[in-house]
Amino acid sequence: MNYLVFRLYGPMASWGEAAVGGDRPSALHPSRSAVLGLVAAALGIRRDQADKLEPLYGALGVAIKSYTDGDLTRDYHTAQAPSQDRKRRFYTRRDELQMPRHKLNTILSSRDYRSNGYWVVALWLREESPHALEAIAEALRKPAFSLYLGRKSCPLAAPLMPTLVEGCLKEALDWSFPPLTGDADRDRWLLGLDGYSHYCWQGEPEDIGPYEGVRSCSLWDEPISRNPWQFGARQEHQLTLRSGEE
Repeated sequence: MNYLVFRLYGPMASWGEAAVGGDRPSALHPSRSAVLGLVAAALGIRRDQADKLEPLYGALGVAIKSYTDGDLTRDYHTAQAPSQDRKRRFYTRRDELQMPRHKLNTILSSRDYRSNGYWVVALWLREESPHALEAIAEALRKPAFSLYLGRKSCPLAAPLMPTLVEGCLKEALDWSFPPLTGDADRDRWLLGLDGYSHYCWQGEPEDIGPYEGVRSCSLWDEPISRNPWQFGARQEHQLTLRSGEE
């Protein structure tokens, strides 16, 4: 099959999971919704363009190889927001903060980030798509909108380097990108690599190869609707291998 592979690296990343109360956790690897959102931003598709987002969501398959999940970083976050007023619409953050002080509420939350994580993403076409892999690769090289790792406060720290690869899924995920620092040994020190890689993919358990120890789980990161913000369940398969293991 044909795959489009690219890498994700940054000092901070946040891959949102189901949030309860004021806690905003982060998954250990990019969620399907985060990857699809990044691709849509690169193509110049806005969040309210459901007629363009839905075909993209249905057409793309996503797999992840995690070289390192990074370290957990937790931020105690405070923000001010006005009380709900159906008679008034706020167009900017400045409009909100111009409300009288007694009408502003303080929202407290705890937000998790992954610090210094490194992942490789593989995309493939599951069905007819309005965007060919070549077009997506070009969009990732020259994105229409700014790209980030889950949250706008988490910019990319290395070029994505999108590459078209022909072969099996594991060969695509194992594609070798140039070292971040120019030296492979320095990369291992910088990233704190422990000699293991973690694979996560959708599809069938055997798509990665005839390995034992594949785990399957249900995740709620299949985008359904941007307004309201809704996600559906999907099945993901996971496998951990020592680096270089065949």
